[in-house]
Amino acid sequence: MQKEERALLKSFFVPFILLALMYLVAFTEWLFGISFSRYGIHPLHADGLPGILLSPFIHSDWKHLAANSLPVLVLGGALFYFYQVIAVRILLLITLLTGIWVWLGARGGVHIGASGVIYGLSSFLLVSGIIRRETRLMALSLIVVFLYGSFVWGIFPQFFPQQNISWESHLSGMLAGIILAVFYRSEGPQRKLYSWEIQEEDEDQTDAGSMQQSADEKPYWDIPEPDRNDLKVVYHPPKKES
Repeated sequence: MQKEERALLKSFFVPFILLALMYLVAFTEWLFGISFSRYGIHPLHADGLPGILLSPFIHSDWKHLAANSLPVLVLGGALFYFYQVIAVRILLLITLLTGIWVWLGARGGVHIGASGVIYGLSSFLLVSGIIRRETRLMALSLIVVFLYGSFVWGIFPQFFPQQNISWESHLSGMLAGIILAVFYRSEGPQRKLYSWEIQEEDEDQTDAGSMQQSADEKPYWDIPEPDRNDLKVVYHPPKKES
């Protein structure tokens, strides 16, 4: 039990550090009356390239940051708890893919906030659990749907006409999570095979081998024709009548 508790606490370490950096940025802005928004993603502008990595740490106000805080902890913790081996890769790739796609195809202006990464984490956890068919991961998928299923509306800007929402970040993050869930489906936790499933697989392989062997064996009537060059012609001339 203590081992599980330590693993659970350890899984929140990276998400907590990331969230602490977000609050440090927000506190610095408030304390000195400055804004780091210019370091966000400015699509198709060279000065917006650093925002691919920096934008998740920058938020428009405290309300914006507060809305993203719990999802960062919950989804980030779930990623590092259930997908320990590939968690860092998944988090980095979601951040990079989301940022690059926003830089390439989003509207003008500056895009900031961690919501794109949050969408990527939620879609990865949801799709990965379904693909792997592992009991705990499928349960996690259901929890993600229950807690954050309403996130799907965030990719439709017409539902929030009065709010300046970066739906491009949401959509990019969601697509990145789905793609990574499929690409890394063979890495990390896998569904356990039970004894009867292993036996069925062995029987299937045995049957397949028998069928292949039977196909290789020719029936008794299928006698190969001799090569024309090897044919020996025996000629018997007709006897002459006396």
